[in-house]
Amino acid sequence: MPILTVRHVTTYRYRQPVSFGEHRMMLRPRDSHDQRLLEARIDIQPEPSEFWWVHDVFGNSVGVARFAARARELRFESTMRLDHNPVEDLDFRLEDHARSLPFSYSTEEMPDLARSIERHHADPDRVVDRWARGFLNKDGPAATLDLLATITRAVKRDFTYISRSMRGIQEPWRTLELGSGTCRDFALLMMEAVRSLGLAARFVSGYLYSPALQPGAQDGRAHVGGGATHAWVRVYLPGAGWVEFDPTNGIVGNRDLIRVAVARDPAQAVPLHGRWKGFPDDSLGMDVSVEVSAEGEDAPPPHRFPALPGA
Repeated sequence: MPILTVRHVTTYRYRQPVSFGEHRMMLRPRDSHDQRLLEARIDIQPEPSEFWWVHDVFGNSVGVARFAARARELRFESTMRLDHNPVEDLDFRLEDHARSLPFSYSTEEMPDLARSIERHHADPDRVVDRWARGFLNKDGPAATLDLLATITRAVKRDFTYISRSMRGIQEPWRTLELGSGTCRDFALLMMEAVRSLGLAARFVSGYLYSPALQPGAQDGRAHVGGGATHAWVRVYLPGAGWVEFDPTNGIVGNRDLIRVAVARDPAQAVPLHGRWKGFPDDSLGMDVSVEVSAEGEDAPPPHRFPALPGA
């Protein structure tokens, strides 16, 4: 049960002082039985004139900041410590009726799961449907956990991870067509694929701990996207509840995954967004730096990711 520290810095720069509208941030990890938040602080420069926390419809913590001062730079530095309790691969207790597909959720669960089962993205030629059904057994029911693990690991094996700084997310059929994408794209593809099989799935935004990135590390776990903001999927399985699947790295369970926000659609789990007011060419861009380390380790070199201009 390692103690993990996350330091996430986002800096917006402008040619001349500009004014800022409301900014909303989803940077505070969710407190739960498998990850316990020990400390969380956020430093914002210039200092907001107002700041408060709210819970959104999914129970995520959302910080809201408003500003009175103009500035040439807007900086958010979030530092968190948490006790991470990994669930071992496939160590989940499913109810008997949910051990193989297809199965049905109970009448008590369905009203709350319905929107998470519903498809949210167009699949005009049913390519996502066909891809998902290719993992089913031709001669009988498929073991639920085995099928989900197979899909998770197939994405890691068959698709190429690429870094993309553009806003937005690729449609799942486009990810299949290209055979490549970001962690967000892979999470959305898997989410829509398992929904096509009748399962409830949600998008998760958070961080990824990669032991192999640490100085002098002996652990060979090297994850794609380690030390960066990350995205993966949760699937609801009766008896086990919401189970994590990271198709980018082939991870089943929550090992090395630090959950921050859970939502029905990726657009509902944006880590940081807001408005600024000035001339279009005032924006000089944005820098993001994320460090994830375990207690007793030196912090790894920061991973810096450029992004599009503007907040």
